[in-house]
Amino acid sequence: MMRQFELVDSVAAYTPNVDENLLNRAYVYAMNKHGNQKRASGDPYFSHPIEVAGILTSLKLDPETVITGLLHDTLEDTDATPEELTELFGSEVTHLVNGVTKLSQIEMSPQSNRQAENFRKFLVATASDIRILIVKLADRLHNMRTLHFIKLEEKRNRIARETLDIYAPLAGRMGIQSFREEMEDLAFKQLNATGRALIIKRLEVLQSENSDMLASIAADIEKRLAENNIPSQVAGRQKRPFSIWRKMEHKSISLEQLSDIFGFRIIVNSETECYRALGAIHTKWPLVPGRFKDYISVPKSNNYRALHTTIVGLNRQRVEVQICTHEMHDVAENGVAAHWLYKEKTNGTIPNLEDIKPFRWLQDLVTRLAAGSTAEEFMEDTRLELFHDRVFCFTPKGRLISLSEGATVLDFAYAVHTMIGNTCIAARINGNDMPIRTKLQSGDEVEIITSPTQTPRPNWEYIAVTGKARAAIRHSLRDYRHKQNLRMGKNILYNIFKAEKCTINDTILERALDAFNCETLPELYAQVGRGDLTGSQVLSKTYPDRRNRNRIFKAVKTLTAKVKSGQDKNSNIPVIGADENIALRFADNCFPLPGDQIVGIAKPGEGIIIYPAKADALSAFENMPESWVPLKWDIGENNKQIYDSRLNLTVVNKIGTLAVVANTIGQFNANISNLQLTRRDDDFCNLQVDVQVRDIKHVNELISALRGSRLVNQVKRFIA
Repeated sequence: MMRQFELVDSVAAYTPNVDENLLNRAYVYAMNKHGNQKRASGDPYFSHPIEVAGILTSLKLDPETVITGLLHDTLEDTDATPEELTELFGSEVTHLVNGVTKLSQIEMSPQSNRQAENFRKFLVATASDIRILIVKLADRLHNMRTLHFIKLEEKRNRIARETLDIYAPLAGRMGIQSFREEMEDLAFKQLNATGRALIIKRLEVLQSENSDMLASIAADIEKRLAENNIPSQVAGRQKRPFSIWRKMEHKSISLEQLSDIFGFRIIVNSETECYRALGAIHTKWPLVPGRFKDYISVPKSNNYRALHTTIVGLNRQRVEVQICTHEMHDVAENGVAAHWLYKEKTNGTIPNLEDIKPFRWLQDLVTRLAAGSTAEEFMEDTRLELFHDRVFCFTPKGRLISLSEGATVLDFAYAVHTMIGNTCIAARINGNDMPIRTKLQSGDEVEIITSPTQTPRPNWEYIAVTGKARAAIRHSLRDYRHKQNLRMGKNILYNIFKAEKCTINDTILERALDAFNCETLPELYAQVGRGDLTGSQVLSKTYPDRRNRNRIFKAVKTLTAKVKSGQDKNSNIPVIGADENIALRFADNCFPLPGDQIVGIAKPGEGIIIYPAKADALSAFENMPESWVPLKWDIGENNKQIYDSRLNLTVVNKIGTLAVVANTIGQFNANISNLQLTRRDDDFCNLQVDVQVRDIKHVNELISALRGSRLVNQVKRFIA
């Protein structure tokens, strides 16, 4: 635990004019307030806020933020009051402590509507001052460091999953990579200790095999830069286990195939020297095509700036090289926090938050709350934004558009403007006409083609990748459905009243408003159009003395086409969104699992056919929006049902390989239902293995284990 004088000295080292008395007062105040409180580890509770404050000093944050770290639990866990904090430490500290207290009271977990709504509140609470979020991230980091002291495994898993889903990506978006990497590693250790241990073991082997070669490459780089009169620092780096596991999963490759497990960061004095160093390296060693990225001229959304290249070094070894200045390096490690350090050096004031790119992204995210998305949709869209890398494309006029990796033409259109997205029909990419589902590559010039008659289609939600596009599409579709319901509800009421020979006008219909808790007639029409109310119910309230004749009104037309019931080979498919009397089945040669996004296609005489939302086969139904049925899995936590999944493996052609594959599958309680050898040569075999698993998590754990074997070169899940 950091002692009082050590904390003060740490802050004074980068803020010489700090008010040491204020820091000392905060230290003693927090210690007295927490008194005899204990943590799960048995340590005094006060050790936690001290460690949080210590983490904040490692980021070289301003004294007010460090004091907030010391006091962040006093309002929630002690008898301290905001008035007392203001009197002792000032209104700025009280504002920050209040903000962190609100975040602490919001317990996030993606399993329920209440918790999803809390996530929205969480982001709104951070949008007033970025330092509130930084303190909360430091708080979560220390909690993760002591996670093993919590006795209940279920609680440890929930906290680790929450950290992996929310806090670590947020730290990454704020550019605080040191926080992100440590959080991910600690969460990975809790959630998949076997996979992490496997990767660490392989890294140790690779490190021992390549240590001499890596040292030789580092020496060669230093010598090359010295020959070109470029002062520099060259440091080796190794990817974290979770980063490696995620990349293996994303690219469906083995650990040995990754080209950037080991790399070097070159730190120079200026931007000009960054490019000189790049030239010196490229004239000495060949670069790997497609691996050069200039994040100096086009920074990442978290303000990360550097040059990235991959070269072919000694023994044909691929090595990633990052080149940056000292300031870029600090921003790469500490993100938004680095702005305080460099602002202090220039004029002694805190930075203008509006000038900080990651903070602008956070505020952008919060403004989307006005789009009317549900809490679950907002959480899902935000996760898409948090987890994806970026691609950079251009409009014909040269405007730069930054999008999530895997983004489509449709995402680009919505990034330009919502109305452009709503009326998009195609695009001209680098001069070639392409459909809206085309995935974009960095450097593409994209001209959006629109039509005034175009409106968003139900399947667009599955084409779009970015949260912004999905939110806009949902908003537009909801608005369209609402207008449809208004028209339908009004027609239903007028037809029923006409059939019963009853007078109908606004004054008469207003008699029914109070009975159905409606404030306006459009609200009443919408409820009838949605089917929440029937026309006869409204009729009985407006003419209460009229006898109910139980007449079937032929004038009322239903707009929903009923599908004939059929035999369902898997009658217990747990999904919601379809009529319980309609047959359901999975599409042929498609393998959706609980956790995948799914969509139904209504086919007369067959029922509803379930497809994975990203299945290529869905393109055949793009012009049939009336057939699309939005579906969701309805799976409980203790689900025991199994589903078919297909894996395509490339394995070493060697005696015992098949036994290793089968044994690994068995160890993960999965069952092989079919196995086929699709290709074989002297070195490798391609296998198609059908396995029975519970859900996405189950199959991903299995894939991770298979990739850990030296006999398995590649594993990829086949969906459709």
